[in-house]
Amino acid sequence: MKRLLLLFVSLLFTLHAAAATYYVTVAGLGGEPDYEQRFTANAKDLDKVFRGITGAHVVTLTGAQATAAQLRAALLNVAQQATATDDFVLVLIGHGSFDGTEYKFNMVGPDLTAAEIAAMCDRIPSKRQLVVDTTSSSGGAVAALERSGRVVIAATKSGTEKNATVFARYFVESLQDASADVDKNESLTAAEAYTYASRKTTAFYESQKRLATEHAMFNDTGHGEAVREVGNGQGQLMASFTLLRYGAAQKAASDPAKQSLLAKKEELEQKIDVLKYNKAAMDPAEYKQQLTAALLELARVQGELDK
Repeated sequence: MKRLLLLFVSLLFTLHAAAATYYVTVAGLGGEPDYEQRFTANAKDLDKVFRGITGAHVVTLTGAQATAAQLRAALLNVAQQATATDDFVLVLIGHGSFDGTEYKFNMVGPDLTAAEIAAMCDRIPSKRQLVVDTTSSSGGAVAALERSGRVVIAATKSGTEKNATVFARYFVESLQDASADVDKNESLTAAEAYTYASRKTTAFYESQKRLATEHAMFNDTGHGEAVREVGNGQGQLMASFTLLRYGAAQKAASDPAKQSLLAKKEELEQKIDVLKYNKAAMDPAEYKQQLTAALLELARVQGELDK
């Protein structure tokens, strides 16, 4: 366990702040005016947030543009432009279907299966990827989408939860609400966004006194079953995947002189998270020594950033 921890920490320190992030958002077929309006509004809200991020490349498909052909073209373009050090984010909003075997994302014209979407994402060289499927039946897509280095978030725990979801609304809200940044480091991770949206979704059904028809899940190890909570190896990649920065962190990301310091800060924060996650498996003295060293170094880097 100790060797695995040290290996994981060393791998974290080989990761640097991504040179760029590619964001692709698709609002699929609504079927009814109310859903069409809701899906489009969610996608446009995300588009506005993503376009405000330094180094972001943003594609948003809504209405008549939300076709399989347009999505293929968008992901092919990302595959041709992105590098291994860039991050890639795909957000699917709308309706999904599941026939017991195969998940499909409902689009204008022919639908796309989870396997087809996964194949397109596989061609993108980015080593770190995030796919957020907020549709009904999205749990049925996880197995096809999961891959090493890819976080997969689904609004439902299985393909049989077929009602329209509210998870998308709260996922978008997490990127607009500063309270979603639980550790107050001015960087919102995929884990923080997932936790916020899941909590808000649960509260929605409770406030409406309705039986919940969706239960968000995620997988970030590339194998095994999706889970609802961080633990047993699940959640480490999701917790290190930065969706957006704001405030001083965003300003630092825009300043070439401070980008390396920001990368160092995020690496240290990730190291501290890993140490805390593995505390029970470590020698107490070694844990304290490594944690103290990391905290002192983080304080030094933060001091440099604040100058």
